[in-house]
Amino acid sequence: MAFESNIPSRYEIHTLGPEHVDWANAIVMHSTLFASPVWTNIYPEESVRTEKCYTMFKLATYMINHQITSGLSLGIFDKEYTFKYPESAATGGKLYWDLDDKSADSAKLVAQMDFPLVSVALAYDSITPFDAAQVAPMLAMFPLLGVRNRVLQERDARDPRTWQAAGPRQVLARNGSATKVGEGGRGLMKILARHMMRKAADEGFRGIQIVCLHDAVNHVWAHPPEPFKGEVVARFNCAEDEDEEVRRSFQGSTQDITKVYVTLKS
Repeated sequence: MAFESNIPSRYEIHTLGPEHVDWANAIVMHSTLFASPVWTNIYPEESVRTEKCYTMFKLATYMINHQITSGLSLGIFDKEYTFKYPESAATGGKLYWDLDDKSADSAKLVAQMDFPLVSVALAYDSITPFDAAQVAPMLAMFPLLGVRNRVLQERDARDPRTWQAAGPRQVLARNGSATKVGEGGRGLMKILARHMMRKAADEGFRGIQIVCLHDAVNHVWAHPPEPFKGEVVARFNCAEDEDEEVRRSFQGSTQDITKVYVTLKS
């Protein structure tokens, strides 16, 4: 398998396992509520973000676990990470979030993430999708996720038969890119994305589909390394979309939200 040669020496990529579910969940939910150009602008009050972060953390456990148990989710680990607490070192890392501490701000939540995992790319085989009943509580609490998915689906003009999986190991579903706050600017998201593309191709997948809520994520997936090809198959803009309902629903954000399909094999 071809690995990314430009990853800094202090980092290494590993397939995520069950022991990483809480860590990955914390990174994704914290990034979603405190670093996203969409949700941080829609929910500007930090106390609201903290409450939603805790609630999403609890409700998203099934979704995170489904992707990690698939064996297809990857993470970047810091080999030189210095633990803050002895009990963290003893177990290889620990999450210290107190889900009843409503006073916690972004910095405190990051400080309580005492583990070496710094970036994640979550994925699952699209032939085994999420159980709708299991994710329903999360969508009920965060209804804009459902609006996002519906609008992108309506604007995806492709014939489903041209890309949807008819069996296992055909189309990889990417659902969650996040880097721990404070670890950005090192190109870790790009390194992990390209590694996943090459790994998926080596394992027989012909395509990867991902929803992007950040310009940098969209750019990386829409412009993959050769011989792969990326295409934005649906998009909307939170502030300037022609659909008034979209503008009203996502009021506060100016972000383009896209669905990207990467062709790994013709």
